[in-house]
Amino acid sequence: MPAPYSTDLRQRVIDAYEAQQGSQRQLAKRFKVSLSFIKRLIRRYRDTGQVTPLPHGGGAIAKIRTSNLPVVEQLVDRQPDAILEELCSSFAAKSGIEVSVATMHRAVQRLNLTTKKNTIC
Repeated sequence: MPAPYSTDLRQRVIDAYEAQQGSQRQLAKRFKVSLSFIKRLIRRYRDTGQVTPLPHGGGAIAKIRTSNLPVVEQLVDRQPDAILEELCSSFAAKSGIEVSVATMHRAVQRLNLTTKKNTIC
């Protein structure tokens, strides 16, 4: 996701809007931003008086947290030829947390470990 527009640009847009230097469409064209950005910025400025960007909303919380990574490492050390599906079921039995193959793959990558790619050799 791209970074938010600078507070300086936001303030210049508001100043131009308050000085009636054009419509919202003209301001969007002048400052090379989208019309929806102009509308949201003006609405937020009217409601709160602020032009600073909103804080980041966060993201998805990892199912395998940092505290659970030693369990994954232990499973891989104990059975290095296990495929990801087997690691998922072993992890679920050990920790009670069911995870997908993709989630297990990300955890193994975070630990800089490798796993067997398939069951056919």
